[in-house]
Amino acid sequence: MEHITLLLAIVIVTALVFDFTNGFHDTANAMATTISTGALKPKVAVGMSAVLNLVGAFLSVEVAKTISGGLINEQGIRTEVIFAALVGAILWNLFTWLLGLPSSSSHALFGGLIGATLMSVGASGVNGGVVITKILIPALAAPVVAGLAALLATRLTYRIGQAVNDGDDRVTAKGYRAGQIASAGLVSLAHGTNDAQKTMGVITLALVTGGVLAPGSNPPLWVIVSAGIAIALGTYLGGWRIIRTMGTGLTDLQPQQGFAAQTSAATVILASSHLGFSLSTTQSCSGAVMGAGLGRKGGVVRWSTATRMFVAWGLTLPAAGLVAAGAEFLTGQGTWGIVVVAVLLIAGSAGIWLASRRKPVDHTNVNAGEAATGVATDDGSGRAGEPAGVVTAAVAAVTPPPPAGAAGQDLSATIPAPADQSGEPARRATV
Repeated sequence: MEHITLLLAIVIVTALVFDFTNGFHDTANAMATTISTGALKPKVAVGMSAVLNLVGAFLSVEVAKTISGGLINEQGIRTEVIFAALVGAILWNLFTWLLGLPSSSSHALFGGLIGATLMSVGASGVNGGVVITKILIPALAAPVVAGLAALLATRLTYRIGQAVNDGDDRVTAKGYRAGQIASAGLVSLAHGTNDAQKTMGVITLALVTGGVLAPGSNPPLWVIVSAGIAIALGTYLGGWRIIRTMGTGLTDLQPQQGFAAQTSAATVILASSHLGFSLSTTQSCSGAVMGAGLGRKGGVVRWSTATRMFVAWGLTLPAAGLVAAGAEFLTGQGTWGIVVVAVLLIAGSAGIWLASRRKPVDHTNVNAGEAATGVATDDGSGRAGEPAGVVTAAVAAVTPPPPAGAAGQDLSATIPAPADQSGEPARRATV
C-alpha cells in the first residue's frame, strides 16, 4: 500500500466508482421479477441483494484473474490506460441507466479496456484469443442458454402445478413467491461472485502496472473487501429505471415464471464463474426473463423493448471502447490531459444525473404504469403494454382460452345494439 502513487490511487477510486455503478445498474438482474410479482417489497429486495452481493465477492477469484492477467498484456500498459478504460465504462453505464436499458456493465468494462489499450499500444496489447473464447462466445451463448432453460423450466413449473392443484395456479403462486425469494438470493450471490471480481481484476491490473504487485498475482484481501462493499452499496441504491424495464417493460411475469427465470439465470452465472468465463449477468438474466415470458401459455415478450435492449448490447463494447480511446488520447498528453479527462467524467456524470431527475423513478413508482422504456400503457393494468405485433398475435392465436370461472376473468362482453327507428346512435348492451 505504501508504494501507491497519486495516479494509482485515483485509478483505484475510479474503479470502485465503476463497481458502484455496476451495482445499481445490475440490481434488476436479481430483483426485478421479485419486485414485479410482489414477492418482496422493493426496499427489502434491494437490501437483501446488497448483502448477498457482498458475500458473493468472497467466493472466487477466477474471473478477476481472467481480467488482470488474460484480457490484455500487462507488460507495457500504463496506469493511465486503465483510468481511461474506466471512464468509458462508467459513462456508458450511466447513459444506459438513464434510458432504462439493461446493458452489460461487464462489456462496458471490457470495451473500455480494449479501446484504451488499442489507443495506447496497438493490437499487440490485446489477447484476441481471450476476447473471443471468454467474452464474445459467452456473450452470444449465455442469453440463449439462459432463455431456453427458463422457457423449459417455466413450462415444467406450470405442468407440475396443474397436476398437483387441478390447474388452479392461485394455489401454487404463493409457494412460488417464496421460491422467488430464494432464487433471487441465488442470483444476487452469483452476481457478486461474477461482477465484483471484474473490479477486483481491474484494480489488480492497475497495481501490476504500477509496480505494486507482480504479474499474475491474485487480488489482495483489501481489494476483495473494497470491491465487495462498493458493489453492495450500489446494489442497495437500486437501479430503479432498469428494474422497471426488466420487471414490467419486457414482459409480464407471474411468480412461477419469475422463479424459473431467476433459477435458470443463477445456474448459468455460477457455472460461468466457476469456469472463469466473464459473461454478462445482465444478458443472462434478460435472456431468462424473455424465455420465461414465452414459456407461459399466452405469455408474450414486448419485442419493441427487447429490440432496443439488443441494440444497446451490440453497441456497448464499441461505444465504451471509443470513449475510452478518446480518454486515453488525452491522458497520453500528460498531467493536463488526465485532469481534463477527470473533469469530463465528473461533468458527464453530473449531467446524466440531473437529466434523470426530470422523471425520477424510485421504489415508490417502480411498478407504476408510466414506463421508462417508452412503451405506452394501454391495457389498464398499470403495466407497460404495446400494440400487438406479429409475434404477439401469433402466440395469442394458438393459446387456448382460459377455463370458465377462472379467477379474475372478465366474463362481460360488449355487443352493439341495433339502431332504433328514431335514428339515435346505437347503444351498447353488456352481457
